[in-house]
Amino acid sequence: MRVLADPLRLKIVSLLARETLCTTHLVEETGARQTNLSNHLRVLREAGVVETEPCGRFTYYRLKPEVIASVADSFAELAASARATAESAAKRACP
Repeated sequence: MRVLADPLRLKIVSLLARETLCTTHLVEETGARQTNLSNHLRVLREAGVVETEPCGRFTYYRLKPEVIASVADSFAELAASARATAESAAKRACP
């Protein structure tokens, strides 16, 4: 979740959800500097959110949908727990 909390990384993930893009495309779409973008892509790669495909002198990035689905499932579970807690009005007594 922390990986997707950064606004630029979330923007990158949103763009990659629609199509596979190279770094040049991502720089154009986000307006971020190449070095900044590369750092964020490294974080996404190391977290297993994106995978790379070398193509000549360019590197293309593709979103791994199973990772996003797993995060979505975790959020769905949190939402269900929060709903159940709100409906039961359960709260811990203070000492």
